[in-house]
Amino acid sequence: MEAGYREIRTPVFEHTELFLRGVGDTTDIVQKEMYTFQDKGGRSITLKPEGTAGAVRAFIENHLFQDALPCKVYYLNAPIFRYENPQSGRLREHHQFGMECFGGKEPTVEAELISTLFGLLTGMGLKNLTVHINSIGCPECRPKYHQALKNYLGERIRDMCETCRARFEKNPLRILDCKEEKCKQIVKDAPLILDCLCDECREHFSLLQSLLTARQIPFEIDPHIVRGLDYYTKTVFEIIMQAGREGLALCGGGRYDGLVEQLGGPATPAAGFGIGVERILMELRNQDLLPPAPAVTDVYVANLGTEMKIPAFAFAQSLRDLGVKADSDLAGRSLKAQFKFADKIAARYVAIVGGDEYARGVVKLRDMQTKEEKELPLESAAKEIADLIIR
Repeated sequence: MEAGYREIRTPVFEHTELFLRGVGDTTDIVQKEMYTFQDKGGRSITLKPEGTAGAVRAFIENHLFQDALPCKVYYLNAPIFRYENPQSGRLREHHQFGMECFGGKEPTVEAELISTLFGLLTGMGLKNLTVHINSIGCPECRPKYHQALKNYLGERIRDMCETCRARFEKNPLRILDCKEEKCKQIVKDAPLILDCLCDECREHFSLLQSLLTARQIPFEIDPHIVRGLDYYTKTVFEIIMQAGREGLALCGGGRYDGLVEQLGGPATPAAGFGIGVERILMELRNQDLLPPAPAVTDVYVANLGTEMKIPAFAFAQSLRDLGVKADSDLAGRSLKAQFKFADKIAARYVAIVGGDEYARGVVKLRDMQTKEEKELPLESAAKEIADLIIR
């Protein structure tokens, strides 16, 4: 990856404590969505509900903080499990692509993450994308906002859902993330955290905006983004698609400067994001942007009779050795049936091994689109076919 990120792979399951400490026990993920069970040793295990906590655990356990920092990692096609109501764009098992940067305290980290992801999505052809950003402060300024929010909600909390009432004392910021319509209406006029930021957080957020403007990335400030994870500090962001399905959040991320230390490592500033692969594929399909499926087979090697099965099999293997996607008969089909099968799997060519041609030391090659045929010397046929396909 051009920005210096290297791949990291973490287990499908982790100790439950990792997510209780990292994600937060007041989040929907921990309270409602985690798949948790006991293994044969009586340990509480959880299928991974998000990617960041596992990446942080690996960063600490492998002492990557002793390497040159920042340490930049990405994970690709990582399985994620959440027990939620299946619906379009939300699956109980899905896969995520994510990027994490450990050791960078400047807003250039978030700007780099946003720029890389925005370029990736627009490069796929997705349009009408806007970056929504917010700052949720730091441990220095967030208590002031918590108090202002609790003062506002004090007389209204009894009209809110049970989950919000439970969060009121422990983590009032989580109330802003509630999806219940009656709660959303109540918090609509709540105080804004942007009005309570300390000088450092305000300067950090201002510089991020300047960096995105310099990169010509469209963004808007959305003071209601808090993200559904407790570890975020300062910057949080989402990339929103306005066309097709208005307000669809394609991804989310932000800064989490306290998480590495919270999970037992040294104090390390960090930021990252996660994006659902299936959701992106869904939008690419909706906009007819999915590329055609790659051919499973370039060349199907047909044989003429039982005595030609071994030469045909060997010829198919020689094509594979040269990097050609080749297949041969595995079902004892007749020549006619082999051609039908080759047509069904959309093979570009059929190479016929057998008959008079084989006796003369040649292989017949048929182009399945144009129906043109030509003969190739047996000793050089595999190389000529490879040159024809791979060039």
